[in-house]
Amino acid sequence: MFSGKPVKATFKCYLPPAQTDVKTSPIEPPIKLEPRFLPGEIIVNEANFVRKCISPDNGQDDLWGRLICTNFKVSFIPQEPPPKQKAQLSHLLLGQHDISLTCLEQVVTVNDTRGKRKVLGSNKKLKFNPAELILYCKDLRVIRFCFDEAGPESAKKVCLAIAHYSHPADLHLLFGFEYQGLRYHEYKANPVNGSDPKGGTQIPFFDRPSDWDREIKRTGASEWRVCSINEEYVISHSLPEYIVVPVSLTDQEVKQYSTSFSDGRVALWCWNHRNGSALVRMAGLKDPLAQKKPVEKILTAITKSHRQRQEVILSDLDKSLPNIQDIQSAFVKARQICTLDPFEESEERWLSAIENSRWLEYIRMFLKHSAEVVYNLEGRNVSVVLLEEEDRDLNCVVSSLVQLMLDPHYRSLNGFQSLVQKEWVMAGHRFLDRCNHLKKNDNKESPLFTLFLDCVWQMTNQYPAAFEFTEAYLTVLSDSMWIPLFSTFLFNSSKQCNDLLQEFAKNKAIPQDENHTVFFPPVWNWSQQFSSRDQTLFNNPMYVGKGAACVQNGEVKTFQRTKKAFSSTMRIPSTSHRNGVRAEEEHFHRRGSLVSELKADFSPVKDESPSERFFRDWFSRPADQQGLLIPLVLPSHVVLWKLFFLRWVPEACIPHGGPATVYHKVSQLVDEIETLQSKLRQYKGASPRGTPVPSSSGPPKDQTRMYFKATSPGDSPASPDILNSSFPFSPVGNLCRRSVQGTPISKFLNGAKTWLSTETLSNDTF
Repeated sequence: MFSGKPVKATFKCYLPPAQTDVKTSPIEPPIKLEPRFLPGEIIVNEANFVRKCISPDNGQDDLWGRLICTNFKVSFIPQEPPPKQKAQLSHLLLGQHDISLTCLEQVVTVNDTRGKRKVLGSNKKLKFNPAELILYCKDLRVIRFCFDEAGPESAKKVCLAIAHYSHPADLHLLFGFEYQGLRYHEYKANPVNGSDPKGGTQIPFFDRPSDWDREIKRTGASEWRVCSINEEYVISHSLPEYIVVPVSLTDQEVKQYSTSFSDGRVALWCWNHRNGSALVRMAGLKDPLAQKKPVEKILTAITKSHRQRQEVILSDLDKSLPNIQDIQSAFVKARQICTLDPFEESEERWLSAIENSRWLEYIRMFLKHSAEVVYNLEGRNVSVVLLEEEDRDLNCVVSSLVQLMLDPHYRSLNGFQSLVQKEWVMAGHRFLDRCNHLKKNDNKESPLFTLFLDCVWQMTNQYPAAFEFTEAYLTVLSDSMWIPLFSTFLFNSSKQCNDLLQEFAKNKAIPQDENHTVFFPPVWNWSQQFSSRDQTLFNNPMYVGKGAACVQNGEVKTFQRTKKAFSSTMRIPSTSHRNGVRAEEEHFHRRGSLVSELKADFSPVKDESPSERFFRDWFSRPADQQGLLIPLVLPSHVVLWKLFFLRWVPEACIPHGGPATVYHKVSQLVDEIETLQSKLRQYKGASPRGTPVPSSSGPPKDQTRMYFKATSPGDSPASPDILNSSFPFSPVGNLCRRSVQGTPISKFLNGAKTWLSTETLSNDTF
């Protein structure tokens, strides 16, 4: 009986292979394999003695174990316990070798005799005994299993089970419905310490008038009001029940005009500038030639909402930006290049292939167009209406980016989550179709939300102190799209969400008046996925936000760091990058020096346009981290998001390098400062004799938000072993290749000595 790693045979045997579908040898003790299951999760099929391929050549690092398909995930249980790893991001729902079925892009089997590949679907048959199983994942992992020692029948059955259960026939068949129902009843039966199953989520969901009222008040939109004509979704199936419209429009007028727009999507208010200009989004007309009057009436009402009665600018995104099919095509090309599957090209062609995929070009286009909208709102003081035929795709990206650039509230963690909730979830972005959770509408699939997250990362890369969240948070948020346990990314609209969850509550005997965020929580309840300590990886220690603490004369005061206090001395990363690779080693430059790189675009000339003057003036000043932010959009400024695209590539993993090293050192420094401030808080201030008086309240509790705490003077200053360019994700065992020789990334990395040097990596951006 086979046990452990295979030993090379010293003779050739002509007897038929022994059946290995038994659990253990009669002589050897059984090997205890303990899979971890969630409530409601059941094993559908499994195969023993499966090899997970890690090492491309000799197989010495390959893992042997048990491959399981459940109604939630594909799970691999190693036969030997893995070595103890130091702290890294630990998922509470998925193990290191688990893949959610929703995350699977393709299930491919390989014939042993001919090497023929077959893509499996829910209704396809498998006529040969598979020798290999290759799983292509939507988070860019490519995982390969070999069935050298597994029984042929069990191998075939587990492959067919994975293919079938990764193509659910109906949304209700996704595991989240079973899991959350059981979880709800378990909580009701045994509440834990009085905790709220919502996880204390404090962000607005914009499913009630009070959420919109607070947003109107926060932005100073006094000429706008909450309208409830879409209650019960009688006007539009894709809009939320409550929308914000100009005060000058009556409910009857809004209802009348909505019939002229696609799916009744009348103009939807997004945000208001302090100068009175508003950002609005709107769908196209059903009959543009015969129904111009409703648009004119709405534009007039938007004009009246401006205190200076300024004109309104229409921005047609369908004419200015790539469509969803182009974006999908670009992403597929970029994904293929970065996962290196069948490519045999030189490093020069790899670089050009990244550019030719047009993914980075589209990132630049969306950032540039959003900056132009910002110019109209901020520089020209005019309202802007974003126009898209259905108002559910491109408008989501641009409206969100514009608000990120203009409003520092959305650069905080809670603010960003409320922005996604408002401009994506409640605005009716088709997450079900665009993510293709049911794998039925390939022509409707498009990574709009991934594109948005990449654009956000570009801004965090250029302005690392302006955002409260990290790139690890953005990556985790992207991964959460493929975990079907949360309501955020499962539905095409709030109506579809309400209808399905009402039916779900009825089937699970949940009271009809129960808030669905309790029995089917949103993704913002991060405690379902990560421990409190791991969630600190979401916090940016460099963040310059409101309420930053400072100590003056022995007293702790709060203040907002301004341009004078912070920005003029802040060093930011060099922007000499192409395709995510630093062209040469450079030091960080002061913010004011960036204007020299924009002379081609914003140099003062006689016929300079107002927009060019606006951008030139802005880039000539130090950036206010809590003010307007405009991204740099030249090709050298927009770079490949390495943590997202290359985190699973072993050849691209840089031990003790990458942005994680900067994150580690900055976290320690910030934690040391907070520790010193905590000690100072023990004193109320200086006494008349100059002697500090201890505070009667005593030292405050440890409330550090840092993942890496400050080390004591006696500790070694060396970086932890867990740090690498893929931190906090572990690429080991999650991407495999037959051979790394000749692949474009290996050739490229072998030639990129400067990029891989420790000295250069220490200067990599956070």
